[in-house]
Amino acid sequence: MSNLAMKIEQQRQEQLNQSPKQEPIIRTRRASITPGEKFLILLFVSLFVLGAITIVANSYNVYQANMEIQKTEAKIQEQTKLNSDLHVQVEELSTYDRIWEKAKELGLTLDQNNVKSVQN
Repeated sequence: MSNLAMKIEQQRQEQLNQSPKQEPIIRTRRASITPGEKFLILLFVSLFVLGAITIVANSYNVYQANMEIQKTEAKIQEQTKLNSDLHVQVEELSTYDRIWEKAKELGLTLDQNNVKSVQN
């Protein structure tokens, strides 16, 4: 080969070496979801939603029960106050002096021989 032919051959070789080599394209396959996996995912999601609904429903029931308890306690406190007020009123009305005055108004007299002492 002549010198010129060798130069052309070397240039081709250099161009081939310098040109970017095409690397083989690697295609990755996406893993498809099987029907069994879809069923398991659907089952898991439905159980999760059902559990969440159950928790919310139970919380609501507890809230309602607490409200009823508070209303009942308020009624009990009100009745206790009314009872204590009535007890104080009974104590005031059952004094010896008041009973004696009412007896005199009704025309009753005190007979010392007919009085019996009651002890607690």
